[in-house]
Amino acid sequence: MNGQGGERNVWPDEGLTRRLKALACTAPLHELDIRKAKLPWLDSSHYQMAEVALQIIDHVAIAMDYDRGANHEQVLLRARGFVGSQAPDRPADEHTRVAGWVLDSLINVRDIDRGFRRFYGEVDDAGAYALRKWDFKLIEERSDSNGDLYLRASNEALNVLVGALDTDVESAQIAAEVRLRNLIGRGRLTDAKAVAEQARIRTIQYAEIIRAQLDATSRNVTTVDWTEEVPDLLNEALDHVGHRLQEESAIARSVSTERDQSEDAVRRKQAADLVDIVEDCIRRHTRLQIRLRGARTLFLDEQDRQQFSGTALRASVDVYGDLLQPVLRLTLADAFHPVRSFYEQSVGPTTDDQLCLATLVPALLAPSPERTRFTGEEEPELVPVVEVRGYTDKQQHVAESLVDLADDARPLSELLEEAAALDPELPDLLALLALRAFSPQLGAALSEGADRVLFAVSAGISLDSQGFEGDDLLLTSAAFDRAALDADRLERNSGRS
Repeated sequence: MNGQGGERNVWPDEGLTRRLKALACTAPLHELDIRKAKLPWLDSSHYQMAEVALQIIDHVAIAMDYDRGANHEQVLLRARGFVGSQAPDRPADEHTRVAGWVLDSLINVRDIDRGFRRFYGEVDDAGAYALRKWDFKLIEERSDSNGDLYLRASNEALNVLVGALDTDVESAQIAAEVRLRNLIGRGRLTDAKAVAEQARIRTIQYAEIIRAQLDATSRNVTTVDWTEEVPDLLNEALDHVGHRLQEESAIARSVSTERDQSEDAVRRKQAADLVDIVEDCIRRHTRLQIRLRGARTLFLDEQDRQQFSGTALRASVDVYGDLLQPVLRLTLADAFHPVRSFYEQSVGPTTDDQLCLATLVPALLAPSPERTRFTGEEEPELVPVVEVRGYTDKQQHVAESLVDLADDARPLSELLEEAAALDPELPDLLALLALRAFSPQLGAALSEGADRVLFAVSAGISLDSQGFEGDDLLLTSAAFDRAALDADRLERNSGRS
């Protein structure tokens, strides 16, 4: 909207925010096709990773039930078949690794919180533009009461499948079924199947919304509004599910008649697939209806359990009145002992970190933190920055070729002499690789898909070569037994089940 003097007033746009979040949901899928080129064990030109990711999300969503999720190995098995169709000439173990890499990326095992974070712009009520942080997940790993792991697709992942975000699930599903009836009446069964698949995802999404409220009730009834919000939600959900069951039953009967009476084999197959999808929706709505009818009983039972389960009663500590105010009246010597006693009891014991090269070297090489400016501080005398030239790709390649010891073990001193003969700067780079190999990070190498890892152990003799002194190191490399790792993971998963 334009104002006087050519000024432009910008108002909040909720639709724009939803679209920006929708783009953020798809960003991890697009990044897969960018990151695949960095995998050293894969010729990435054969695979479309975003398509594999959508297949995995689809498999997890369809396999989800109200209480359970998808089996990890079953999802990998189905995804491996799709990966194999993309590159049928590639080996089967590569198909398995690709499927596992995509699934781990959707779970985001690289992040400790197993989630994704994106930033988007938003205009507030005052017309000011600001960046907002949004955290979301796509595939989540959960465990049941027996400790068995299973997979669940998040609400954001389900929205990726249907191409929308933060829409009214009930209205969207009603609209989808009206469209489904129209397509069936016009004989367009192929288009009707696509609409039915989206309606099934909406059914799963609706069940997830209800399940989240009931799970929150089981954890703490005070976090859920059982006065107005949840009762209204349950009443709307019961009406919605009842109407959907009637509509879906009528659609299933109509398409079943088409399937049984059609003489065209292709059309019978299309009708049969459509009947299977609609009947799956009926089964899911029936299970959801049972949960909805027992929701109020669940609330009453949880209210009684949480109210009368009893909690440990202890006197609360008033830090301000019981500690701060009395201490402020004391001298420094008299206040030392009560303050020290309070922090020892409240903070608890601490343990000293054990240093190793894997943590010491990055700590020594890390830049110093920015100094805090205090009032009255003198302006520091700045030292001219000396530009440090890094190593070239060619030097990196030569150094890595020297330590590529597949079936051999060599001392560091010999390798330093060879490196110096090739390039005077290579010994420094080779020494850095040897220090890193003294305490290799196996977990990082496994997650990066490396086939081998470099090891270094003390050779028991002194080192004095190319300006380096100390203990000589014996270098060699070891290969990961991927088959044994996969077999061990299968055995552990089968042991849980």
